Amino acid sequence: MFTSIDLFCGAGGLTEGFSQAGFSCLFGNDHDPTAVATFKRNHENSHAVAAPIEDLDASSIRRGLALEPGELDCLVGGCPCQGFSINAPERFLEDPRNHLFRDYVRFVDEFRPRTLVFENVPGMLSLDGGKVFREVCNSFMRLGYDVSYWILYAPHYGVPQERYRLILLAGRDGAPGHPLPEFDAQGRANFTGGRELIYRADNFRHFELKPKNTVFDALGDLPMLKSGEGNDEQRYTRKAHSKLAIELRNGNKVLTHHVAPAISQINLERLKHIKPGGSWRDIPHDLLPAGMQRARRSDHTRRYGRLTPDGLSSTIMTKIDPHWGAAFHYEQDRTLTVREAARLQTFPDSYRFSGSRVDQYRQIGNAVPVLLAKAIGRAVTTKLEGRAAPGQLFEAACR
Repeated sequence: MFTSIDLFCGAGGLTEGFSQAGFSCLFGNDHDPTAVATFKRNHENSHAVAAPIEDLDASSIRRGLALEPGELDCLVGGCPCQGFSINAPERFLEDPRNHLFRDYVRFVDEFRPRTLVFENVPGMLSLDGGKVFREVCNSFMRLGYDVSYWILYAPHYGVPQERYRLILLAGRDGAPGHPLPEFDAQGRANFTGGRELIYRADNFRHFELKPKNTVFDALGDLPMLKSGEGNDEQRYTRKAHSKLAIELRNGNKVLTHHVAPAISQINLERLKHIKPGGSWRDIPHDLLPAGMQRARRSDHTRRYGRLTPDGLSSTIMTKIDPHWGAAFHYEQDRTLTVREAARLQTFPDSYRFSGSRVDQYRQIGNAVPVLLAKAIGRAVTTKLEGRAAPGQLFEAACR
């Protein structure tokens, strides 16, 4: 089993995926104490610390783990992405979150891991004309690492959700190859790097890609609920109906976090008019919020949206709020439960979340989808075992 450390670990999406790929996480860190509580709850053999990374002494941590420089197999992590996101209301270069990558580099310098994984939103590529990301790459190369980066589309790896992540892989004797698509899914990437740094499913037809996992594949076996219904622990009332549902249940007998938030009467009225795949445009004008009555039809495309069962969900946000995006269930008149949000992020049903419901939604929205993390972990395993990675050949041909 290979060893890893997870910085900016959050609830542990990366660590869970890497664990499924054969890694043992020795240490995790995040500034959010409720996220670290979730991490500890699900990764009991990992030592985790809730503290700002700036306050951590990397040398003391390495010695406490009884590791010599160069012994750690993989350092993983991604500093907070809000400062880089193209969806943020404003992006400031001086946002303090934009400089936390230097603390990640500090840990790389101390541990000298065999490989490393640095993940973030694609918007990092465009901040300040790419200056920040170039500094990230140069920092690793100055420490003797070969670097490769690619934008991965989560549905290519079985995640039933439109989500892109910038994944930088590096190694001391060559970078690991990025995982190739396994599922047939198409996306629209309207950001820097979207044309040249994303695998196209059309290029992999000869690999016999599997059909994409859909929202229905992820959620269709869960108990039906009305607004305000549900229990924190309950039995499954339906059989697992898809390969994804079977995988996420993984023999689990008790369903947790499946409680539907109570929504207002006005939103229940609005829901009557929204069809699967629809949005605020389906709502009669007089039922719209005052601010949205003045909106152009081309604006706010995801607000008050219902999911579509045979498609992908939009990116799971840190708030399951209809005013933010598509938060309504495709056939039940309510918003998504914590467990449903977790399933769309491909957390297994055995995964328990700590904190308030608001905390839990935030942890899930901030996480790396587990099946995407698992695919990356397998790619790193291929490198550590000295095997050839097909992704490297494809990336080289595309550059």
